[in-house]
Amino acid sequence: MDFALTDEQLDLQAMVKDFVDKEIVPYTEEMDRENHARPEIFQKAGDMGLLNLVVPEEYGGPGLDSITIATIYEELGKGCAGIATSIAANALASYPILLAGNEEQKKYQCDLLNAGKLAAFALTEPSAGSDAGAVATKAVKDGDHYVLNGNKVFITNGGIADSFLVFANTRKTGGIRGLTAFIVPKGTPGFSVGRKEDKMGIRPSNTCELILEDVVVPESMRVGREGQGFRIAMNTLDSARPFVAAVAVGLAQSCLDIAAHYAQERRQFGQPIASFQMVQAMIADMAMKVETARLMVHKACWMRDQGMEFGKEAAMSKCFASDVAMEVATDAVQIMGGYGYMKDYPMEKKMRDAKILQIYEGTNQIQRMVIANKILY
Repeated sequence: MDFALTDEQLDLQAMVKDFVDKEIVPYTEEMDRENHARPEIFQKAGDMGLLNLVVPEEYGGPGLDSITIATIYEELGKGCAGIATSIAANALASYPILLAGNEEQKKYQCDLLNAGKLAAFALTEPSAGSDAGAVATKAVKDGDHYVLNGNKVFITNGGIADSFLVFANTRKTGGIRGLTAFIVPKGTPGFSVGRKEDKMGIRPSNTCELILEDVVVPESMRVGREGQGFRIAMNTLDSARPFVAAVAVGLAQSCLDIAAHYAQERRQFGQPIASFQMVQAMIADMAMKVETARLMVHKACWMRDQGMEFGKEAAMSKCFASDVAMEVATDAVQIMGGYGYMKDYPMEKKMRDAKILQIYEGTNQIQRMVIANKILY
């Protein structure tokens, strides 16, 4: 494996960095305060091709490899984990269709992303988080269509997406054997957006409840076979986890950069605090963890692109990188002292943002279960 990025990857990285510096960073405080993203950010992201990163060339997309996509998400994570989460949700909502959909469904989803639209992945429910088999949303077949009823919660892009990948149960008794995936376009009768969540972190990312009341979905919008939804969801999460990890690496790197700069500028006892060995040790540990997390992300992405089994590495990268993001953010606040705790500085937001990375798309406790099962069984 070549550890160096190609010239094309470096050009894309520089382009995204410029976008982040101009269109995201100046507005992070405002968006965090208002619990809302500036809509023009997504419009500009779509114009730049940041909303269809996972679309293959044959469907009009860029056909990027996983390491390139991870490099882009890392840059977005440096600017704002909330905006990065909303953009990355397009990949999460599209992988089920790219992995298990038919040609018509793939074209539908890819055309949506190529047009600069947002998508949402709707699995989580009030009583079904880590336990996907507990999904209570029902899908009852009636001739050539299904009728869906239920509630989804904590759905990224729930209030702003144009298309939703919804998981429902086609078995009366429920359980993972009945879990089935459906494409539900925005505006489908009976399908509505409920409560918008007021979150601790990633506040620019829209997170909403979804309500399905006698929503009629044509059989042609069922992705895969009945009961195949659990496998589709797990394969999707395998593919998406390295990208969550990439966002975590970006957040952690930005925290390290801020802390290092502050340590060089802040003077105590007549000298920069960067000269103190305890601060130097913290900076060194932070740097080692960030670099290790980045390497784990790139390895998982490389294995995916090689067609190798990468589920264990995907879980390891997501778990380790998000833990690192939380640790590095915490240490950066510590280095900055009282200033790190104030909203006038970016670190307190980054620390709040970091926490969710250990929770969404599979808690880190679940990741450790996945890793252990891959090793033991």
